[in-house]
Amino acid sequence: MHPREFPSDHGEAIRVLSSTTSTVDLEEIRRDCGYSAILDFHLPVGLSVEDLQTLNSTVRDMLPLDRGHTLFRQGESFGALYVVRAGSLKTFVEGSEGDLQILGFHLPGDIMGIGGLTNEHYPCSAQALERSSIFELRYNQLQEVSASVPALHHQLLRVISGALVTEQRHSVMMGKQQAQRRLAFFIRRMADRYARLSRDPQVLALPMSRGDIANYLGLALETVSRLFTKMESDGLLAVNRKSVDILRRDLLDEMCGGEIDI
Repeated sequence: MHPREFPSDHGEAIRVLSSTTSTVDLEEIRRDCGYSAILDFHLPVGLSVEDLQTLNSTVRDMLPLDRGHTLFRQGESFGALYVVRAGSLKTFVEGSEGDLQILGFHLPGDIMGIGGLTNEHYPCSAQALERSSIFELRYNQLQEVSASVPALHHQLLRVISGALVTEQRHSVMMGKQQAQRRLAFFIRRMADRYARLSRDPQVLALPMSRGDIANYLGLALETVSRLFTKMESDGLLAVNRKSVDILRRDLLDEMCGGEIDI
């Protein structure tokens, strides 16, 4: 079987390792990813060793994806789900007039490409925010495995429903919350995600730009910059470019008002 190729933003290619490559150890993936919604199947559902070996056959390890390079593009035919092994990516949609809306930021363990299940095409694009590595879950084979392993099918549904809930929560936040609370929710959510990855939840190295954050939160860049400055002057944060230290988690939680996270 020949390696599969994905075009990058610079006309190069991101090559997927061929099926002759040694299989990927799922336990190794869990260690590398930390918290992983898609690859933690055996913890909540108790898959057998045979089931895990079957699932392992659907996974391919991709070569590194450089910063700014694209994993999949809006409108491309759907063929696989992807899990971030290391690094980070953003997903976004482009309008007919070239306007861009960021849908989310993806850290190790996150699954991407779920939207392609609806009409067999990816409804958005995914681009690396930094040098990243990805696992590919070939969907046709994943379907075959889940048909014979009910526990895996159940876990897939759980992951998909979880992604939908996250999207709905973000929509609620965008529609109801004031600018300062939107940013507070975003920072708290990133801290919680860091904690699940066994990283320090009080020291955030944000891989996305301020412009990306503003776009995601539906705010102007100037507003986000002003709010970071205010939160720093209020003693909540210490900000140094893309490094954000949370000094007062209690005040951050209070600013969020105890409402749902995004």
